Amino acid sequence: MDFEFIRTYAPLYASAAGLTLTIAFFGILLSVLIGLLCSLVKIFRIPVLTAIVNGYIEISRNTPLLIQLFFLYFGLPKIGIVLSSETCAITGLAFLGGSYMAEAFRTGIEQIPKIQTDSGLSLGMTGLQIFRFIILPQAIATSVPVFCANTIFLIKETSVFSAVALADLMFVAKDLIGIYYKTDEALFMLVISYLLILLPVSAFCTLLERRVRYAEFGNSDPVSGK
Repeated sequence: MDFEFIRTYAPLYASAAGLTLTIAFFGILLSVLIGLLCSLVKIFRIPVLTAIVNGYIEISRNTPLLIQLFFLYFGLPKIGIVLSSETCAITGLAFLGGSYMAEAFRTGIEQIPKIQTDSGLSLGMTGLQIFRFIILPQAIATSVPVFCANTIFLIKETSVFSAVALADLMFVAKDLIGIYYKTDEALFMLVISYLLILLPVSAFCTLLERRVRYAEFGNSDPVSGK
């Protein structure tokens, strides 16, 4: 293991990690918004839009992200639409993640008992108020474990962005291997980089799930009451 090589090129990985995190942040943020909108369309069974959302979910979940990126980066220019590598990466990640987030939100909403809605109506609340103040907060809390799993999954999917000439972590690793043939060192830094990104995210998700669980069930012992 050439530690001098690692020390020299570690800054390249740090820069690539920053780009990867930026792309992942905006892609996941958009996927959450897309997922929420799609889940609402499916829950309320809006005519025409429901069929469109169902088609989108099937296409998104049953095609690889790499193929979607190729379509955005190489296919769209054929009809005059040219997107930058960064835009393709964010769009592709949002397109893929939106379908997974939609199913997560839909499942969370459907788990809320109907009596919650009835209780809201009995208090004189409108349908929008019931959804905003009763259904949605509980659905989001219920969906936290799946949301966290999807987030980690989408961050790992950023490893294919190098296919559209984006200088992410994988791009840097392949570039260094091709130039210097330092495979072990390049892959070692790649693994460490992803661990430094994903371990804090995983720890935060574990803490968030625990807090949500305590908020729902309490943290007292069922026997002693402490």
